[in-house]
Parts: sequence; C-alpha cells; structure tokens
Amino acid sequence: MFNSIHEECGVFGIYSPATADVASSAYYALYALQHRGQESCGIAVNDDGVITCYKNEGLVNEVFKKETLEKLGSGQMAVGHVRYGTTGSNGIQNAQPMVVNHIKGSMALAHNGNLTNAAELRETLEMNGSIFHSTSDTEVISYIITKERISAPSIEAAVFAAMYRLKGAYSLIIMSPSKLIAARDPLGFRPLCIGQKDGQILFASETCALHALGAAYMRDVRPGEIVVVDKYGMRSIEGHCTDQKKALCVFEYIYFARPDSEIEGCSVHLARRKAGAFLAQQHPVEADVVVGVPDSGIDAAMGYAEESGIPYGLGFIKNKYIGRSFIQPTQEQRESDVRIKLNAVSSTVRGKRVVMIDDSIVRGTTCARIVKQLRDAGAREVHVRVSAPPFRHPCYFGTDIDSAEHLIANNHSIPDICKIIGADSLGYLSEESVLHLADGCPLDFCAACFNGDYPIEPPKINAKSKFETKISEKKTGGNA
Repeated sequence: MFNSIHEECGVFGIYSPATADVASSAYYALYALQHRGQESCGIAVNDDGVITCYKNEGLVNEVFKKETLEKLGSGQMAVGHVRYGTTGSNGIQNAQPMVVNHIKGSMALAHNGNLTNAAELRETLEMNGSIFHSTSDTEVISYIITKERISAPSIEAAVFAAMYRLKGAYSLIIMSPSKLIAARDPLGFRPLCIGQKDGQILFASETCALHALGAAYMRDVRPGEIVVVDKYGMRSIEGHCTDQKKALCVFEYIYFARPDSEIEGCSVHLARRKAGAFLAQQHPVEADVVVGVPDSGIDAAMGYAEESGIPYGLGFIKNKYIGRSFIQPTQEQRESDVRIKLNAVSSTVRGKRVVMIDDSIVRGTTCARIVKQLRDAGAREVHVRVSAPPFRHPCYFGTDIDSAEHLIANNHSIPDICKIIGADSLGYLSEESVLHLADGCPLDFCAACFNGDYPIEPPKINAKSKFETKISEKKTGGNA
C-alpha cells in the first residue's frame, strides 16, 4: 500500500522434551512476527514423528482459528512461518512451512532470505527430474536438502552438505521426525536467535517472538552454524563458520525488526534513536516540532528531538484495523490510501515548522502524500529527514527492492527529490553513520542497497521478479 520496503519472512521453531501445545506457542510467536510478512502463514506440528501442517494466505489471526489449532494438536515440535514474498508470486503454493516426504522420512522447512543461485539450482534439479509446485526458492532448498538426505547418515549431515550448494541469504528452521534444526548462512544476512523456556528450546527471527512466549533469550545462531536439538539436548555444528567478513542486513535495525527486539544482542529501539541523533547532527534545521512516520520513524524522531532540543510531538495516528486485504480498485481510492491508514494530527502541526522523520524513501509517491497531509493539516513548513541513506541499488538478499529503475534516488538528485515530495528541505542519514547504529553488534553489516558494495556476487538474473518470469517462459515455451 505504501510503496515501501518489505522484508521476506519470519520463522519460528520450538522443541519440547515432552508433549505440549506447541501449535499455540507457534501461533503466538508468529503473531509477534507478523510485521515480517502479511501475505501467508503456516504451522507444522510434529507428534511422535508424524508431521501435520496447515497454511494459507492471510494474517495469522485470519488463518488460525481456535478449531484449526486444535486440529494441529499437541506434539513435541513445531515450525512456523509468516511470509512476504520476494522471490515467487503470492499464493498458497508459496506459503510455508514446506513439507517434504521422502524415502527416509519427512521434513518441514521454513526459510527467511533469498538465494542468489536459486534459478541455477532449480534448472539443474528440473533437468534431473525434480517437479516443482511453487515458484519460491524455499522449495529449491528443500529439494537440495532432501537429495543430500538420501545418502547422508543424518538430517544434520544433509543440511551441512546442502549448505555448500546454497548461495545468498538464508536463515532456516528444519523439522525432521526426531530433530529440530536451525541453520544460518555463513555471512549472517538474516537474523536468527535461540531461546529457552521450561526445558523447551526455541528459534525465532527476532527476540520479540521469544518475549511473547515468556522465553529467555540465550544467544543468536552464529553465521554458518547449524544448531541441532533432539532428545539428547542441543549441539552445534560449526564447519561452515569462518572468519570471513559478515553481512548482517543493516535494515533490520532501520526498518524490518520490531523496536522491542534485539538483533545480535543490540536494541533495535536504541539503534533507531541513534539514527535520529545522527540526523540532527548532520541535518539541523530551525523548527517547532519533530514527528515520526509510524512505525519505525517514531524511534528515530525521538532521537532527533532529544539531540536537537526540538520538542517531539504525536504527528500521525495509524489505523491498525485495516487488514492485508484492504484494496484500492480505482486511482482515486489509491490516492486516499494514506489518509485512511495514516492521518496527521492537526493540533500538533498546525501553524508550525515540522521536522518529519521517515525510515526510507523508495519511489517517493508515499512520502509526497504524507508531506501533503502535514500541509493540509496546517503545517507551515515540512522538513523531511530520512533515517537511512538514499536507496540506489537493488537488494538480492531478502527484500523486494529488486530493480534500480524503481528507486527515486537512483534517478534524481536529493534537491530534485525534495521538490518531488514537496518538502522544504530533505536530509538523509550518511552512509558512514548507518554502519554505527549498533556499535555493540558483533557482525559487520551489508549496506549494498546504499553503496552497491555487495558482499557476494549478485544473481545472474538481474531482477528477482524475473526468476518467476523465467520459470513461466520455460513452462509455456515463450513469453509469459
């Protein structure tokens, strides 16, 4: 709706030594991770080696009613997933977890990230007889692991072998009939943490999912690490852990993660406040009030206000009751989207010089509408500050910014963007500052979307959207 950046997925897994209501635990964890994906969701439960899965399009509370959770039943393990698709179309066929049955048993897999060699792997698999039912790279991962499992002595050995073939970003949670496994790519693009509660071991994309269940945070899965949990306890396989420079997506701190989460032990909320403080130092302005665009702009606005001494004010009210399926069938209705979902508080901005803090400007259309809202509400001046550097390059590691042609900063200068969005001034966070938002983070950051310095080679297919087009062309024998 907002032409903003979207992250791919949120994943969750739980292992219980005794039979428990693991489906409900997954449900509450996915609810906490809903911000990471709103297109589809699913839960797979393992009860004595039998995996039962339910998934569908929609929000967590739409898909999982009480009777649905009861049908999933209790068990010893569960894997959950919320999806925002970046590779592959929307639809039930791309919902996760993906469940695979093979000669050595079964497996349920949930994935967050994007493979850069997904198209090549898929083509090789198809040439060897594999039949695909989806257009997501998660199914590619499931096939690679399954092929390795046929000859490997254990599921963890199969995952270890498969990781030699997977390139790009992946945080995985895999459930076999007797084990729960978490794995993270060697560069650590996407987060994955470990928690515990009453003898249960939990994995999640963010600590907010652990908090929702009253679980204690233990640590993060290390880049390249495979963590195995079974009746013998928890153990680690570190053969893919290297001294190679890591590449955690810096946008986890700027936008993706919930502010009450910690990524690699560092507070998301404090990182965003620091971004606001940097903005105040780098782009000061005489103003009367600082406001933040919900949700991730609010924390940065607090930091800007604190550093600048300009009062912070409630500038917008966000309507939290508009669901995923809210549609805009006509141009006139599309133009009113922002007013329906986000409304300026006129008593805060009327007659004032306003500093508006947002987390990013992607195409510029949404920002322009929000600036106009402030003016319509009576703001005398609107100075836009962005808690990220300009987006100039595509991301291939788990967001939907797949083409430079869609990025306003790639085609216009900052003064031009300022005019396009209708602001009195515009300032972006510096590239140097963005790498210091979470100084205590043990990992280095990927900031390729800002500077084009990709930590690994980008995919040969230039835009992720072309992955599905290529598949369609192969099926139809021509242009789809």
